[in-house]
Amino acid sequence: MMKKLFFFPLVFMAIGLFAQELEPTTTEAVLKVLVENDKKKPQTGQVVTFTSLKDGKKFSGTTGANGKFSMLIPTAQKYTVEYKLFTTTYNDLVLKMPFAEDPYTYEYTITATLPKKFTLDNVFFDSGKSTLRTESGKELDQLAEFMSLKKSVVIEIAGHTDNVGTPEANLKLSQDRANAVKQYLVKKGITPERVKPKGYGDTQPIADNGLESGKQKNRRTEVHIVSE
Repeated sequence: MMKKLFFFPLVFMAIGLFAQELEPTTTEAVLKVLVENDKKKPQTGQVVTFTSLKDGKKFSGTTGANGKFSMLIPTAQKYTVEYKLFTTTYNDLVLKMPFAEDPYTYEYTITATLPKKFTLDNVFFDSGKSTLRTESGKELDQLAEFMSLKKSVVIEIAGHTDNVGTPEANLKLSQDRANAVKQYLVKKGITPERVKPKGYGDTQPIADNGLESGKQKNRRTEVHIVSE
């Protein structure tokens, strides 16, 4: 299971004024944000939120096709930086906007790498069936939201079972469950071509099927990134 977002060193620096849509003021700087992966590919549709440690005010933006957005943000404050990937929110970064007598612009780069595999921990099915349980909706809604923002991302929904039953039955059950997740996402507006359901049955265990706790881990639904 892989649920980590890898952050690389953050880069931010004051730069000279130049022609742009936003103009800094004596109390607000222009913050220019770039989100890219470790191969320098811009990350489109990424929401980043800056929350003031002083008064709790939030400032958010969404990256465009070039992986960038700009905003006005008060100076002389510290901000937590929130970045959501799949269903996990990361907010352990802090940005310090310094005080300066003259208006200025800041560039802030986040280098983030999408994990190639992600386990949906809160997606559940009725026992031995492909019927999604009601409590699965929250996590699947978050996945649909992620897909709506990341319009170029194509995913595989990988269904897995434990070893109870025949291999043939498990393969069919895992495929039916993967299909059910795809149908849910399509109903939320995700185009069918962007979701590839595939059942693996009991062929890829990640824990000991001899233990009940191991069987529970093996009964899982994963998201694989096919393309970004």
